[in-house]
Amino acid sequence: MNPAAKLAVYGAGLVVAFGGAYGIAGAVVPDAVVAQWNAPADEGHGGHGAPASGPATTTAGLKGVALSAEGLTFAPVSAPRAVGEAGTLSFRIEDAAGAPVTDYATTHEKDLHLIVVRSDGALFRHVHPTLDRATGTWSLPWSWAEAGTYRLYADFAPATGAAVTLTRTVEVAGGYTPADPAPSRTAQVDGFSVTLDGDLVAGASSPVTLRVTRDGAPVTALQPYLGAFGHLVALRQGDLAFLHVHPEGAEPKPGDTGGPTITFQAQAPTAGRYLLYLDFQVDGVVRTASFVLDAGASATPQNPTAPTASVPPADGHGGH
Repeated sequence: MNPAAKLAVYGAGLVVAFGGAYGIAGAVVPDAVVAQWNAPADEGHGGHGAPASGPATTTAGLKGVALSAEGLTFAPVSAPRAVGEAGTLSFRIEDAAGAPVTDYATTHEKDLHLIVVRSDGALFRHVHPTLDRATGTWSLPWSWAEAGTYRLYADFAPATGAAVTLTRTVEVAGGYTPADPAPSRTAQVDGFSVTLDGDLVAGASSPVTLRVTRDGAPVTALQPYLGAFGHLVALRQGDLAFLHVHPEGAEPKPGDTGGPTITFQAQAPTAGRYLLYLDFQVDGVVRTASFVLDAGASATPQNPTAPTASVPPADGHGGH
């Protein structure tokens, strides 16, 4: 089994499969689908091992498309079954023996990051549940605003072992019309305007810069959030895979302010469409700005079997 494919997210791409909706408690991706996600990239349809046609690609920097990795499993999720129903979302991370993991290393100021996004890229949420160490259960108050198929990503590092991003798919009953996001480099949220400059290039790392303004004036009061002045999640449309993204510059200290720009290095493994979500904090409130970019093909052909030593390792969720 291709280890890189196991690591393959922010998401994180963004979606295309919409199953019939049904109650979500304990709903998971079918085993056959997970097997497809984890299949080596050079296996042709029907399992005959035929080489894939089309331009060469790389899986460097991808993660979050499997519910098990590094001997750990994202156990079934319990959550409200219907839109608008208030309740609790809860789950466990289990080891190879099925025992709950109760000891975690703090990464980006939290022991675990939970990212939830509908399969069409809408309704993105980045939250931090609470751990009951006696049972190993993570939980937080929860309700669903709309029906649909959702991907949940648990991003964490156990106290001993490598950081990992695991994913599960859950369903929320009810009908909905999937969004079909068009490319967009500007976003409006709570009176803030955020613009994105830069391009994604398949098979290469490239800079993207976000600029935050309010009423036409640059915002220079960005506050540190999860160890940076902004947190960027990038997802590949089609499989909701996370991209490796990290911010430039030194980590801010408590009390520091920044802005109006935040620059990240993003690694797009293939040409295609990507959804990007920027979390930024002003006056103690975290807001999310969303963007859609199309990654163009690299001018330099990529060799999928060649070493990719220049590509930064996938070192945790999103923009760190």
